[in-house]
Amino acid sequence: MTQLMDAPPVAPPDEPRRRVAAPGGIDLVFRLMLRVAGLAVLVIMATVGLFLLTQGTEAFSAAGFDFLTTQAWEPDSLNFGIAAVLIGTLLIASVALVVAFPLALGVALYISEYAPRGLKRLLTSMIDLMAAVPSVVYGLFGSVFLQWQGVDIPRWISIQFGWIPFLDVDGADPTNPLSTDAAYVTSTFWAGLIVGFMVMPFICSVMRESFTQAPQGEREGAYALGATRWGVIRSVVLPFGRSGMIGGTMLGLGRALGETIAVAMIIAPVFAVQTQILGSGGNSVSALIAMRWGAATPFGLSALMAAGLALFLLTLVVNFAASAVIARSRSGQGSD
Repeated sequence: MTQLMDAPPVAPPDEPRRRVAAPGGIDLVFRLMLRVAGLAVLVIMATVGLFLLTQGTEAFSAAGFDFLTTQAWEPDSLNFGIAAVLIGTLLIASVALVVAFPLALGVALYISEYAPRGLKRLLTSMIDLMAAVPSVVYGLFGSVFLQWQGVDIPRWISIQFGWIPFLDVDGADPTNPLSTDAAYVTSTFWAGLIVGFMVMPFICSVMRESFTQAPQGEREGAYALGATRWGVIRSVVLPFGRSGMIGGTMLGLGRALGETIAVAMIIAPVFAVQTQILGSGGNSVSALIAMRWGAATPFGLSALMAAGLALFLLTLVVNFAASAVIARSRSGQGSD
């Protein structure tokens, strides 16, 4: 008995591939709008930098290289520089990141991995609302309530870790319960703490979106191999969201470097390098500009413009460095 075999299908004759017409109409308009928007960002950034440079040329010419090494700020007597305020800016931003990063990471992981559906929506809305609160509200909370009611926090830190130079407080006796609290308020610590609360929602939002996009197939594969929930987070979610963690942190750092009102309301301005973050006194470039702008002379305005240019360049360096790091750490490349 013979078995009939189906004949193989006959391949269609080769035909020239149809050319796809170049996009036109609404597609062309949309592409043109995107290109204009991208160029507008570059033009705005260049315009801001050029404006600060031209307005601060007089101060740069008078101060020279001493502008970067002088701690005092007396532009009318030609004795001014940003050494103290620039270091203060970096210290405040560092304290803010130390506070904001673990808090944002924990909240983002809880929302994306552990929270029930209803609670997840509520927490997401609350985090977004925290980002919308004006900075002056955070400043009022920190200056009026937090730093006076929580003065035992820096005192305890000074007692336990005072052997670390930047956690010591000169002129204060933390073991004396009758000592004044003035040595522990209006400090870099409190300014950085409030700024950390302010930038945490931005960092958390970026991290949360990055974590929720981790591939479901890799999650299920890890569970199938016997991984616990923490094992899935450690081997899949965190490696996949690495670039989101870096990007969110750098976004928060850029915000922390330029924060003005909250810092100006909390910190006691001191034009000297203050490395002891728990002690009273400190400053930042943005707070300096806000506090000295109204009473500045024409030459003082030029000096403030020069300080603003230094902060502008510092922010650009941070953003470019973040872009380079993110480019080397794309989401998912380190997941198992």
